[in-house]
Amino acid sequence: MPDEIHDPALQPPSSSEPHVGPDHQLPSSNEPHVGPDHQLPAPHERSHRSTTARILIWLLILLVYAFLFWLILRHRAAKKAAAGRHGAMGPVTLTTATATQGNIGVYLQAIGTVTPVHTDIITSQVTGLISTVHYHEGQIVRRGQPLIDIDARPFRAQLLEAQGALERDEALLAQARMDLQRYVVAWSKDAIPKQTLDDQEKLVQQDEGTVKADQGTVQFDQVQVDFCHIVAPIPGRVGLRLVDPGNVVVAASTTPLVVITQLQPITVVFTISEDNIAQVQAQTRKGKILQVTALDRANEADLADGKLETLDNQIDTTTGTLKLRADFANKNYALFPNLFVNTRLLVNTLTGVTLVPTSTIQQNGSTSFVYVIQNGTAALRDIKPGVADSGMTQVTGINPGDVLANSSFQKLQDGAKVAISKTPIAPNPSGGNAP
Repeated sequence: MPDEIHDPALQPPSSSEPHVGPDHQLPSSNEPHVGPDHQLPAPHERSHRSTTARILIWLLILLVYAFLFWLILRHRAAKKAAAGRHGAMGPVTLTTATATQGNIGVYLQAIGTVTPVHTDIITSQVTGLISTVHYHEGQIVRRGQPLIDIDARPFRAQLLEAQGALERDEALLAQARMDLQRYVVAWSKDAIPKQTLDDQEKLVQQDEGTVKADQGTVQFDQVQVDFCHIVAPIPGRVGLRLVDPGNVVVAASTTPLVVITQLQPITVVFTISEDNIAQVQAQTRKGKILQVTALDRANEADLADGKLETLDNQIDTTTGTLKLRADFANKNYALFPNLFVNTRLLVNTLTGVTLVPTSTIQQNGSTSFVYVIQNGTAALRDIKPGVADSGMTQVTGINPGDVLANSSFQKLQDGAKVAISKTPIAPNPSGGNAP
């Protein structure tokens, strides 16, 4: 066999060596392999990406440090506030009040209107000329005191004429009765017929009727004369003058001559809710007289004290209220007609209950509580308030004699140390009290 030709170019590629064609070159071991579709980034692009990453990392670090710093400040503020609340700055200075045992009234409060018992609007009953006005504006008059005089001369003339007719007819009646007596005697002796006697009896009855008619005319004319002299029908105060001397008034006119309002006694009409009627009636059925106090509009000054007079007979369906009337002596004329007042009706009196100043009671939603001071420490105590009156409230949950905090509530909490001040503490404009 001929010798084999050993030509490296004609030998098949070895499995351990890569085959490289005439158009291929082996990549260098120090250079990355790049396929036909990939290219290496430019140097300036790689530098820009590196800078952006470093900036983002620093911003993240700064945000973390800022958040930690905010947490530290918040923790210090909360710790400082807690230290203040727990008395780290010293005991809370406050004033105190003591719970007592006593009586308190159960009141119903309402708005009322002063209403006179009588108000008389006097008008003329006759037609005539006003001759005299006796009263002064705003004068207090008594019953029967002269007020106005109307010229009564025409009415006196009519009265005189009626009196003359009465006297004439009375004389005719007397004559007819005398004749009747004669006829009776003559008929008894058969001197006259019975018909004549009967006729005379009827004449006497006719004259008696005429006399009665004349008497009625005289009485009517006398009333007309009396109407010319107007007097006060009730005691009270007259209003402003409405007529003057020389004015002509007309009978049955609606124009008033004078208005009189009774001031003593006087009443106040007020309303209560239909829900409170039962407790009022429970007292009135026992025959108890309920006291009523009238106060001014500011609800500060007592104007007068009176008593409940009566209840209305039906509830107002539009408002669900019932009207009540209270009677007042009104000795100092403090209650003026049509004046709006605040009324306080004493329905009942609670005896032997625990009373505290209303200012000591604090609210937390629907819960009421007080701070009881014991051994220089404030202890929170839940209570149940009841009736309140004149700055005092009936409560349950504490005992008479307990010392209560009465100021500096914005600094107090359960278990806080306190220092009792003997001088009043001024109110804090932001709420509560400040030492």
